[in-house]
Amino acid sequence: MSEPLVTILDDEPEIRQMLGEVLTEAGFRTQSFARAREFEAALKHVTPDVCLVDLSLPDTDGLALVHRLALEQGASVIIISGRAQVQDRVAGLELGADDYITKPFDPAEVVARIRARLRSNRATPKAGNTARFNGWTAHFERYTLENATGDETTFSHAEAEVLRLFLDSPKRLISRAQMQESLGGAAGESFDRAMDVRISRLRTKLGEDPKNPRLIKTIYGAGYIFLGDVSWS
Repeated sequence: MSEPLVTILDDEPEIRQMLGEVLTEAGFRTQSFARAREFEAALKHVTPDVCLVDLSLPDTDGLALVHRLALEQGASVIIISGRAQVQDRVAGLELGADDYITKPFDPAEVVARIRARLRSNRATPKAGNTARFNGWTAHFERYTLENATGDETTFSHAEAEVLRLFLDSPKRLISRAQMQESLGGAAGESFDRAMDVRISRLRTKLGEDPKNPRLIKTIYGAGYIFLGDVSWS
């Protein structure tokens, strides 16, 4: 099995060089890009395991690129950005990023976050690619939710991980600690916020009443429970 491929998109040559050296030493293959145009052209020929993406790019909107990666590529995306404001972090997570690291950063933390993403991607045995529950069908091979009338809406790779966790364990309490262990990422406020964002977006796509959701219930102080009846194929 070849080493995991990590792509680095950042317009600062020092950042690209430093990350490339650290990740190569850690056992990863890397490809680095200074422009989004070059990066997206390369994606037609390679499938990275993790994409590191800076938001402040000279030739495109970084957040829009993250959204395309999450929805169209199904890629694991870690944002590395100098934008440390809460609204930027929230926007990145809402648009499908799996994690968010602010500059300046410790290179060892980047390696640890990447390894956590890869563990998460491999952790849960896949029972199937299609799940049916309460009038909904989740197509994980193409990242879409289909309702009873056949209308579809897309979900991101990050949202897929959370939904899959619920569908693999229906009617069982899933604590925040269990989510962190299964999905990876650093425990703490950043992880909790990421989960809140993804669950909120899933509830919206499932047509849930935010004040009284029927499928994804919050058990305050304990975690979440998915109340649907699930079948896989």
